[in-house]
Amino acid sequence: MAAPTAGAGAPQRLAARPSASSTVAVFVLLAILAAALWAFADLRINVATFVDGSHQAVAFARRTLPLDFPPLPEILRLCGQTLAIVILATLLSTILSVPLALLAATTTTPNDASRLGARALIVVARAVPDVVLAIVFVRIFGIGALTGVLAMGLHSVGMIGKMYADAIEQIDAGAPTALTATGATRLQRIAGGVLPPVLPAFVAIGLHRLDINLRVSVVLGFVGVQGLGFAIADSLAVLDYQRGIALALVVLVLCIVVELISGAIRTALLGRAAAGPLRGISGGLSRLVHVRSAIGRHTERRDDGLDLDTDLTRDPRLRSAAALVEGRLAPPWDARRISAATYTAVTAAVLVASVVASGVSPLEFLEALPRVFASLGLFLPPETAGLFGALLEQLLVTVQIALAATLIGVVLSLPIGALAARNVAPTPGVANAFRLVILLIRGIPELILAIVFVVITGLGQVAGAVALGVGAVGFLGKLVADSLEEVDAGPQRALLATGGSRSQVFFAATVPAGARAIVAHVLYLLDTNIRSATLLGIVGAGGIGFYLISAARVLEFGVVTTILIMIFCTVLLVELLAIWLRNRF
Repeated sequence: MAAPTAGAGAPQRLAARPSASSTVAVFVLLAILAAALWAFADLRINVATFVDGSHQAVAFARRTLPLDFPPLPEILRLCGQTLAIVILATLLSTILSVPLALLAATTTTPNDASRLGARALIVVARAVPDVVLAIVFVRIFGIGALTGVLAMGLHSVGMIGKMYADAIEQIDAGAPTALTATGATRLQRIAGGVLPPVLPAFVAIGLHRLDINLRVSVVLGFVGVQGLGFAIADSLAVLDYQRGIALALVVLVLCIVVELISGAIRTALLGRAAAGPLRGISGGLSRLVHVRSAIGRHTERRDDGLDLDTDLTRDPRLRSAAALVEGRLAPPWDARRISAATYTAVTAAVLVASVVASGVSPLEFLEALPRVFASLGLFLPPETAGLFGALLEQLLVTVQIALAATLIGVVLSLPIGALAARNVAPTPGVANAFRLVILLIRGIPELILAIVFVVITGLGQVAGAVALGVGAVGFLGKLVADSLEEVDAGPQRALLATGGSRSQVFFAATVPAGARAIVAHVLYLLDTNIRSATLLGIVGAGGIGFYLISAARVLEFGVVTTILIMIFCTVLLVELLAIWLRNRF
């Protein structure tokens, strides 16, 4: 009989003792929740506000109807111009993000200094709101498309660069390692072992950012970026609500159409990602044990004694990789390459059409360069014009709006997102119906929601908080649904096998498995809402954004700089806090 072990009679601990850092993280989350509840109560968001504002909504509807749509050629011109600006801005951000991501990813960065520097640039790009960049660029380049391309393009690097770096870090290291073993240069390893596996994800991320930039372009129209947003701003400025709301409906339809198209492309790309052209290369190349020359030689020895040339004839993917090592970058013309060439040609045509439709010219950029330093000098030094106390108060209001909006978004998104998850909804039809609701809400720019709620509740913080909270359903609801669908199905099936009900399975298996991802999404939403709350102040939805646009209109650029620094520091603190909390969980 086996001897009893020491302490056999002591109770067995089933879970590890929580660390001090994780305990602190839980208290920080509880503090954020308490702050959100305080913000919600302090802003006095309640049903009575909407009941009292119902007569204002009726009066507004009378002034709005019937809608006054522009002629169809004008609608098409505005839609084309808006899409062109958004496409060029997204292209600019992807071009800038690829090298930054390669430097920021731990698997491809040359050293720690490069990684930290690239990560810092990405965080800075994300922390500076695009509307602030637009105000600066309007002063340098004037009202037009170039301002929107630069503002949205540079700000988008903050999101795209981070997601690109994360995608690079998650790829299988087999192909880059195998190419290293063959003597490939650093550029060849990146071109042949890193970029091909992540290219579908890169394109999908870019398309997702395209959807976001399309909605952002409406906001930037209020500070001088041409397109549908600029036309809406002009209409509302002269109280032409019939034309303004009609154009807002055009934006809604355009956003939904682009969302559907880009969503279908993202699904197709990510579904085919596993079947990329270099799939299986690492397995073949890892058999190489000696390479006499990386370029100009076709015969290598392998551990099984066979000639590589013989194996190349049997595996076209391995032949393409070997051609890459030898310096011949062109793979054979097969069906996959023809399909890729077709997509490339269509993309090139779209980009050329975007340049033409937007009216952006490189000469316009070059001609404005001599004015850059003179224009930037207007924003220095930072000034307060005796408003520092008021600015701090409005910054607190902006944070309040963001906290209350996040709370509203979470309360609405959790049930809607759960019912949109196919493994939670009682029937596929219910899941599809709630997915449609999420899609419709995603298609409405937050600025349009803010205008609607300003009409109902009046100018102030309530309109901004409710607009952001409702708009968050389109973002957070989808992430909640996706997170719940991606949980391991094993524990759910086990509970069902023991006779557990659907609700028991949901709360005991599904929710705990997806909780960490959902918490990370909520923190990201809070980070986003602080920037968005700044933007909505432009239309009177409260917060420091109103002071920002007012200072820009009266040419108080020193005050604009002060507000920018305050917003940047606030967003950066929230970003660092979110990173710390995600690491703890």
